[in-house]
Amino acid sequence: MIELFLDNPAIFGGFLFVLGLLVGSFLNVVIHRIPKMMEHQFRQECQLIDAPIDAITPPSTTYNLVVPRSACPSCGHAIGALENIPVISYLVLRGRCKACETQISPRYPMVELLCATLTTIAGLHFGVTIAAIAAIMLTWALIALVFIDADTYLLPDSITLPLLWLGLLFNLNNLFVPLDQAVIGAIAGYLVLWAVYWLFKLATGKEGMGYGDFKLLAALGAWFGWQALPSIILLSSISGAVIGIALAILAKRGMGKPMPFGPYLGIAGWLTLLIGGSLQQLLFSGVAT
Repeated sequence: MIELFLDNPAIFGGFLFVLGLLVGSFLNVVIHRIPKMMEHQFRQECQLIDAPIDAITPPSTTYNLVVPRSACPSCGHAIGALENIPVISYLVLRGRCKACETQISPRYPMVELLCATLTTIAGLHFGVTIAAIAAIMLTWALIALVFIDADTYLLPDSITLPLLWLGLLFNLNNLFVPLDQAVIGAIAGYLVLWAVYWLFKLATGKEGMGYGDFKLLAALGAWFGWQALPSIILLSSISGAVIGIALAILAKRGMGKPMPFGPYLGIAGWLTLLIGGSLQQLLFSGVAT
């Protein structure tokens, strides 16, 4: 299989695209369910605090990434295997539920196509190597985090913390950066935004960002080292400001409405994966002169 991919980049690219479509379908489940799973866990923990042990009732149904089966939120129709084929099912069904014909959000095929495209780009960029496997795993995690944070203002520990440890693990053999730079990057990534958070809170009495942002930047520091942090922070801040102002103007949402920072960290992190050196040179080319 490896020889086939090495000799035929087109076949390798096609494999990556199909793999990305399949994983993108699963990421739709992750994006939808993990916040709900967090909410369920929070409610159970609150029940443990507020009620005596003998009064606590176990959850009536199991809810995780596997069960229950995906179903139409309008009519409860269980989605069958043929209705779960990435993109194709959406087109065949004309974007509607098979049972009640309620409109299905176009975001589902969009996430699948985005995952397929970014998986292919990352895989072909690194070739048939361990680095490609690592890059693809990072890509999948960042896609999930970007959409979850955009929807809920949450960056789940169940994704950010394993991502941090994976970065350190892959850099044990200097895959992207030397291990010492990765460790310092993880520490510095967390502390930089932690310091910004507290300075902003002391100055304004408000919270400017969440702890999930600290953990995501720590994870990116573990992957790319402390040298990449300035360009990641600058790029994410610039893109966040530009997009935030555009949304405020176009959607008339107002400048005072909170805006998640995680999506912009995720975008900056993925660009660093592919063009980190060029990105740092572009953003800081005038600093050294």
